[in-house]
Amino acid sequence: MTAQPQALSGIRSYTAVAVLPLLFILMWSSGYVAGKIAVPFAGPFTLVFIRFAIAAVILLMVSLATRAAWPDSPARLFHIAVVGVLIQAVQFSGLYSGISLGVSAGVSALIVGTMPVFTALGAHWVLNERITRRQWLGLFIGLIGVTLVVAHKLHLGEAGVAGYAAVVLALVGITCGTLYQKRFCVGMDIRTGGFIQLSVASVITFLLANHYENLAVNWSVEFVYATAWMSLVNSIGAISVLYILIRKGEASRVASLFYLIPPVTAVMAYLVLGEMLTPLALAGFAVTAVGVWLSSRP
Repeated sequence: MTAQPQALSGIRSYTAVAVLPLLFILMWSSGYVAGKIAVPFAGPFTLVFIRFAIAAVILLMVSLATRAAWPDSPARLFHIAVVGVLIQAVQFSGLYSGISLGVSAGVSALIVGTMPVFTALGAHWVLNERITRRQWLGLFIGLIGVTLVVAHKLHLGEAGVAGYAAVVLALVGITCGTLYQKRFCVGMDIRTGGFIQLSVASVITFLLANHYENLAVNWSVEFVYATAWMSLVNSIGAISVLYILIRKGEASRVASLFYLIPPVTAVMAYLVLGEMLTPLALAGFAVTAVGVWLSSRP
């Protein structure tokens, strides 16, 4: 009688280990391609506001329809909101602002790509996670791989201090948000928690978009499709899978998956947008995969 439950448990465990990381990487990477399609039609703050607002409305409807559990105390509500500010509002506002201020896509990817290293340091100091020598080796190999992937896009461009500061702010947001999520929001219901986080992020980005961009949008079919994709697949799907992975594993191991996002994005951009995919980038993909395997292997 116990064989079937054990088998089902094994299947769920395999799914969490093998399928969820792959799903997360594909969904998160697709957001950069969709964002590149949508950016010409709206300012960065306006774009992320629309993305967050649509996703928040959808999650509210899902939460009410499924009678999802809401936070049972003001403290839990506060912690969930903080993660929304960091991972959603700070990360994406900083990233898109930096790019709009002239920071190249390659430099942006490289700066944010250091996130696994800083997350591992934070996990060791804040969450008392043990980081082995093999994990450190994997993290630095992964960083080398990411550098190879974006090497042909590394140029200073016309960005000033403000542009680079904005991208660094995005790095701080995703790093601190990941650690904060693991520390305070592990038991969060993804439906109601996601709604709260996206609502907070929507308010922040609305204020920024209204002040700096007057919420101006050049509506087009491409913009509608791209923002719909980012709202459903990225803001709801990818973020939900990320939280599940954080709940099930160590923050440092989950963060190492972010190394695979630049190379997968490069392949997607080649297939969808026709961007250049160099042999050096392909080599970087292989190096990054080795680094992630070393740093995330139990």
